[in-house]
Amino acid sequence: MKTKFSRRDFLRILKILFVSSLSLGPVALIYSMFGEPAWLDIEQVQIPLPYLPKSFSGLRILQVSDIHMGGWMNRQRLSEVIALAKKQKPDLVVMTGDYVMGHSWNKNLDAAAQDFVEEVSKLTENYLVLAVLGNHDHWTNAEKVRAMLNHCGVVELNNDVYSLRRGDDWLHIAGVDDVSENKDRLDDIYKLLPEAGVALLLAHEPDFADKSSRKNRFALQLSGHSHGGQVVIPFYGPLVLPSLGEKYPAGLYQVNNMLQYTNRGVGMTEPAVRFNCRPEITLLTLKCSNSKSGLQ
Repeated sequence: MKTKFSRRDFLRILKILFVSSLSLGPVALIYSMFGEPAWLDIEQVQIPLPYLPKSFSGLRILQVSDIHMGGWMNRQRLSEVIALAKKQKPDLVVMTGDYVMGHSWNKNLDAAAQDFVEEVSKLTENYLVLAVLGNHDHWTNAEKVRAMLNHCGVVELNNDVYSLRRGDDWLHIAGVDDVSENKDRLDDIYKLLPEAGVALLLAHEPDFADKSSRKNRFALQLSGHSHGGQVVIPFYGPLVLPSLGEKYPAGLYQVNNMLQYTNRGVGMTEPAVRFNCRPEITLLTLKCSNSKSGLQ
């Protein structure tokens, strides 16, 4: 998340949760702090893609986002995330940024990085894992985060493209570096992308879809960043959303001729509360579609 919660935001959240607790009972406030943050959801999403080769129909992509190691997320909690991810037996894993907390958290980076490496290595030993950086990774130390990912076998797509082949068919997965820090180089990716083959894009900030969808080159963008707002009030919506995460904060969207999916993340920024906005890992299954616009 780019926008940190201010004291005013924090008090506003607590006020609304307190009002909610009057009608729902005191357990509501406790639930938002100690219950829902650990109640990991497995979202299973069918993704219909036009022109997807039959050889890639049924491909299962597992998405993990916004781990934020070093804050609420510790090694035990990450271990539970990794174990649940492995149980889904995907064909491919993608990670869409913000692996660490950022800003003043640098002093704890080495210890948390070691925990991250040891746990995520359990995933890379069985699966190809592709990743892009987020704003918190740059706020912390981008080079150290890159080294952390590399050390545990994660393939970072730093304005780069990774291509999968099945027979004579290709599926291209591109990744932009963080948009909010002006590290994205979409034109470089266009130069690297082969003309043939369906292409997907990993981009930490979901609202980047407005730009990435313009040339109709990507069939799907996968993002994180927003945490879904962390606190979502019924009939009101998210209390706080970050810049570049306001238009497409959670779930599946149609943006021009491209699909956009925003993952709510497994970790949190401060305050470490979730209400009506469970953390998630996402299992996306690609399907052939007859519609040129994706969703039907």
